[in-house]
Parts: sequence; C-alpha cells; structure tokens
Amino acid sequence: MQALPRSVRFGYSLGSLTAGAFGTVPGLLLLPYFTDSLGVAAFLAGALVLVPKAWDVIFNPIVGHISDSTVSPIGPRRPFVMWGGLAAAVCFALIFAAPFGTADIAAPAWAAVLFVLCATAYAFFQVPWSAMPAEMTADPLERTTLLTWRIAILAVAILVCGAVAPGIADYGDGGLGSHRLMGLFVAVVMVVGTLGAYFGSRKAPIGPTTESEPSLRQQFAVARTNKPYVGLLACFIIQGAGIATMLAGVNYFAEQVLHEDAAKTILFVAFVGPALIVMPLWTRLGARLGKRASFVLASLVFGLGALLLGLTVWLDLPAAVSYVVTMLVGIGYAGEQVFALSMLPDCIAYDTARTGKQQGGVFAGLWTAGETFGYAFGPGIFALFLAVSGYVSHKSGEHPVQPHGVELGVTLGFTVVPAVLMIGALWLVRSYPTAPADEWVAVPSAA
Repeated sequence: MQALPRSVRFGYSLGSLTAGAFGTVPGLLLLPYFTDSLGVAAFLAGALVLVPKAWDVIFNPIVGHISDSTVSPIGPRRPFVMWGGLAAAVCFALIFAAPFGTADIAAPAWAAVLFVLCATAYAFFQVPWSAMPAEMTADPLERTTLLTWRIAILAVAILVCGAVAPGIADYGDGGLGSHRLMGLFVAVVMVVGTLGAYFGSRKAPIGPTTESEPSLRQQFAVARTNKPYVGLLACFIIQGAGIATMLAGVNYFAEQVLHEDAAKTILFVAFVGPALIVMPLWTRLGARLGKRASFVLASLVFGLGALLLGLTVWLDLPAAVSYVVTMLVGIGYAGEQVFALSMLPDCIAYDTARTGKQQGGVFAGLWTAGETFGYAFGPGIFALFLAVSGYVSHKSGEHPVQPHGVELGVTLGFTVVPAVLMIGALWLVRSYPTAPADEWVAVPSAA
C-alpha cells in the first residue's frame, strides 16, 4: 500500500503539541498550584483535579458519536480538530487567570470550573484527531509509522512544556502572576499544534464513509464485543493512572526527597528526553517482535525502572543516580506509548472489517475518555498519599515544615504505585492477538 506523504505525517502529528501540552501541564502543575499556591488541602485538591476530567468519561464518547455522524467535504474530523483545539487553548489560559487573589475559595473554584470547560473543548479536538489514523490508511505498518511520528512530536511537546512551564510558574515569587504567564505560554503551544494539525492534514486521505450504528448505546454494545480493544483500553487506563501518579509527584519528589532546586527540571527531562532517541528503536523492535510483545516489554522496563528508583531513595544514593534511573523509566514510557497508540487504529480497523461500519469516533471517544480519566485519577492517587502522610498545604511565599512521614509518602506515590499499576495491568492485553495486524484485521475470525 502507498505510504502517506511526509508532509501529512508531520502535519497530522503536530496535533501532539496540543495533546502534549494539555496532557502534561495540568498533571504536572495543577495539583501543586492548588496545594502550594492557593493553600487547598491535599485531599480536596486531588478531588478538584479528578472530578472535572471524570466528566470526560461520559462526554468523550458522545463527541465520538457526533464526529462519526458528521458529513463534511473536508472530512468529518478536521473541523472539530480546529475549533475544539482553539477553544481548549483559550480555556487553558483562563484556568490560571483568576481575576482575584487567594483570600477565599474563589480562585480554586474558578480554576476547577475553567478546567471542566477546557476538558470539554479538548474532547472535541482529541477524539476526532485520534480517530483519523484508522481512516487515513488501511496499512497497519503505515499506522505504526504515523503514530511513531505522533509520539516523537508528543515527546518534544511534553519535554518543552514539562521543562519550560514549571520554570515560568516558579519565576519571581511563583505566585499568581507567574502562573498566569505560564497558562498563556501553554495556550500558545496548543494553538500552534491545533492549526498545524488542521492545515497539515488537509491532503490526507479522508477514507470511506460508511454507516455507523444508529445509537450511542448500540455503538457501546459493539465496542464491548471487540475483545482486543476492550483489553487494550482497560490496560491503557490503568497504566495511564500510573504514569499520571508519577507525573503529579515530580515537584514533591524533587523538593521533599531529593532536596535540589534543579531536580524538577532534571527529572522531567530525564523522563521524557530518552523518547526522542529510542523511539525509532522501539519501532524496529515492534516490527520484529510484534506489537503486543513489545508493548509488554516496554511496560516492564517502565515498572522495573520505577521500583529501582524507589530503591535508590531507600539506599540513600546520590540524586544523580536517581536521574539516571529515571531515564530507564522514560525509555519504557516511550515504548508503552508507541505501541498502545499504534494498536488502537488496528482495533478500529478490525471493527470496520467485522461490522462493515465506520465508527472510529466512538472507539476513539471511549479511548480518550479512559485516557483522560486515568490521567486525572493519577493526581488523585498521589494527593491521597500526600494527605495520609500529613502534607501541609500552603500559599505562595509560605514554607511550612513538613512531617517526617511526607518523604515516605511521596516516595511510595512516585515509585511503587506507578510500577504496580504499570505491570499489574498487563494481564488485560492477553486478548490482543499476537498475529501480525494485517492478518487479524482483515480476517475477523482470526481474532
């Protein structure tokens, strides 16, 4: 089959700037913003981060149904990609732009409401955008290549936003003004990614438009019969919670455990940086071992690396050792993302071959709903460890003495919990076929 032009691969993948910004910065900074700038108690802060995104579990599949039912000469997905992405960027900037101080509940309430609106707008970007690969090409190998481009740019977006956004938020006194500037920076990144994906994919094949199931309930029923998809989705949700738990703990691990000013940036770069190098290696390994085996291997590398990171703390090794071990975790993360996201379009194509109906939007909607919930649940898990260990929340400029148990709680939440979730979820993908995707996708009975 004919490969997609490089311009299409690159243009579509620019959407990862939007996805990376939205997926990284709230998980990295929103919990510390509540606990360390607005003085919200850890348990309540975790709920404020979790509840708005939990809304997407209901809403994202609805967006998928809407995009499946849309008819447009430029493709059913692209209009949603542009307007959803731009609206999400505006709402993101407003999350940190409360027009008042930290004297009462007004600032946390403002941030929580705007976060709900941002997540709603982002659904209209993310769901159609995730459904596009299955319609752009029928070649499973080409989908893997396309998703490799997407993950590579995602790694750049995560690296840039994860390294720059905290620096902006900490600029000066690290107060509300710095956070407002940070929100504006991230919004600009999201606008660039949205426009890049919209205009860059204009020459992409739209793919055949076929009849979908008439109701959302019937589409859910069809999704449940797609065993490879159900297992992969469940695994990805749990693993996403593990990744998000680690992401939410970066600031706290750097301050409460490593006690180094530059540790936040170094940890994040060590986690994301290897992805830019090892991504092509994971792709080659996937072609040799198969997607499922490579996905399992990458997840094990992540999980065992996280446990090893906890061991470095227990042995009181220098911070430099923790940074090196974090790179190992990042190598596993890169592979886990590549193979999970390249397995998704195969599951969508399998459903189309099995039912004769095009309903990738619903599958992508369920996927992004699960991904969003998993990534929202992670900060909630970490906030629970903060609350149990007695972490003292505070407002900008305050530096309270933390209880001795906080270091242990932060370490467990940052290392052991992500490892258990990452490795423990692997049994769920046992229903995903080991045969090459072009065989079981084209012949449903093979699965």
